[in-house]
Amino acid sequence: MATEAFEAIVEDFEFLDDWEDRYAMVIDLGKRMQPLDEALKVPATKVDGCASQVWLAPRIENATFHFDGDSDALIVRGIIAVLHALYDGVPVAKVTAIDAQAELGRLHLEEHLSGQRTNGLRAMVERIRKLATEAA
Repeated sequence: MATEAFEAIVEDFEFLDDWEDRYAMVIDLGKRMQPLDEALKVPATKVDGCASQVWLAPRIENATFHFDGDSDALIVRGIIAVLHALYDGVPVAKVTAIDAQAELGRLHLEEHLSGQRTNGLRAMVERIRKLATEAA
């Protein structure tokens, strides 16, 4: 049920043999994201449960879920880019049907993230699911 953008990341990860290369790719994905408008970096968009500063700003257009995000940490910004690939452009009603743990498991991210980063990733997924549920 993953988007084409997420499938492209999975494909790219399959060609990378070691985690350091994958880690670098995640950081590069984050660097390529547009920065979040400073006006959107407010308490309402801040994600609690992350060691770093994280903001997720949703948009619903034509019953389709979109979001922009940002972080003050490069790796977290990259994780946001991965989540963006997984969720952005999905019909709002289908966002909660995505098994994020299974999809992200294909990338083996959690195996290589610290406990705090893993908790932050879960907090971001929970926030995305909550935002989509509220919009549906």
